[in-house]
Amino acid sequence: MKKTLTYTTKGTCSRQIELSVDDDRVESVKFIGGCAGNTQGVAALVEGMLIDDAIERLKGIKCGFKPTSCPDQLACALEEIKEQ
Repeated sequence: MKKTLTYTTKGTCSRQIELSVDDDRVESVKFIGGCAGNTQGVAALVEGMLIDDAIERLKGIKCGFKPTSCPDQLACALEEIKEQ
């Protein structure tokens, strides 16, 4: 089943993440704000991945001294959409 979510990030330069999943796979990811090259790269890498695999790889990544990062926030968004 296809699901979409606009997730408001916390503690990162990016402001939002727009994502869609189809069944258990990440279909598309778009970061609003943040470091364009990095966020586009992360989005491209996770597209087509199983949701649980993406969460496992991204969860807990930190950006410098911040307690979170854009990849970590994507993992949080994926956890939220998974619960829908």
